[in-house]
Amino acid sequence: MGIPCLILGDSGSGKSTSLRNIDPSKAALIQCVKKPLPFPTGKDWPVWSSDTKTGSIIYTDNSQTICKAIAALPKYGKEIIIIDDYQYTMANEFMRRVLDKESGNQAFAKYNEIARYAWDICMAAQGAPDNVRIYIMSHTQQDEYGKVKIKTIGKLLDEKITLEGLFTIVMRSMRNDGKYQFTTQNNGFDTVKTPMGLFESEAIDNDLNQVDQSIKAYYGIQENTQ
Repeated sequence: MGIPCLILGDSGSGKSTSLRNIDPSKAALIQCVKKPLPFPTGKDWPVWSSDTKTGSIIYTDNSQTICKAIAALPKYGKEIIIIDDYQYTMANEFMRRVLDKESGNQAFAKYNEIARYAWDICMAAQGAPDNVRIYIMSHTQQDEYGKVKIKTIGKLLDEKITLEGLFTIVMRSMRNDGKYQFTTQNNGFDTVKTPMGLFESEAIDNDLNQVDQSIKAYYGIQENTQ
């Protein structure tokens, strides 16, 4: 069973930058929006080649492609899979279809289908090969009650699935006193949650490599030396 982790945060709050210390030879980054990595060692992350089965970055927002990648990439030494800008798997599909001339039933079905796509990725993360860590990074939104949650495409989708409920680990990226950090405990107004004893403090450095090491230690995952 894979170990999925949801990392939420506003744009510019340090989600992508948290990859800076991850070893790209052991990781695959699925970018739902193609953009340069925001740290100097980003040049060490080459684009994945389907021919040679080497590289680290895949550009796609297609849910079926992402699900297949989650299942296949561990066979090629990728024990860490990161999906950045996950919300665009929903938003881009919505925008591609927003101008379609659809009847009322078709328009309603569109939301059902997009909800299914989002759910499929989470299920693929849960069903990943043993000991594979999947980090899903997404933007946030505030609901009508002031609670900060994962950004989706509206109430029709939110009524169908509570995405955070599919994860044991949900963290939030924030900038506090000039420091970029991940919060590890719920503040009463967000959906953050982590297993008891996984992290010692309520806020940690936004270093995904350190997060990954903590998760490996917590779940007894052995270092892959191959």
